[in-house]
Amino acid sequence: MTFKTLLAASALALSLPLAAQAQGTIPGAERGAAAGADAAGPIGGIVGGAIGAATGTVGGILGVDMAPRFRTYVRERNVRSYDYDGRVVVGSTLPASGVTYYDVPSEYRVQPGYRYTVVNDTPVLVDRGHRIVEVIN
Repeated sequence: MTFKTLLAASALALSLPLAAQAQGTIPGAERGAAAGADAAGPIGGIVGGAIGAATGTVGGILGVDMAPRFRTYVRERNVRSYDYDGRVVVGSTLPASGVTYYDVPSEYRVQPGYRYTVVNDTPVLVDRGHRIVEVIN
């Protein structure tokens, strides 16, 4: 029992620095699991995956490392900006009509169901209900 606890704690300690580098939930889980497995075997992989996912989620849906690339991607496409009277913040709901929503390319590894648009010259990710889930500053 003590050995298993020590092993899990060691995997956690070893995978934290590596998991902290991961951005985005899915990439975070993948990187954390790989780092944990390398450090402490299967248990380390499980613990590292969980920590990597949690750490990656803190960076948003896209993750800190993907957001600048995605912002450039959107700007290069000259997507028309929707003029919105409300605040462009996470949780605001955009109208279903009058706004053009676009699919996020698979290279950004965003889960299905999220789309993007530009509101008041700011790229945002929205969910199926058109609620802003990430503002890409």
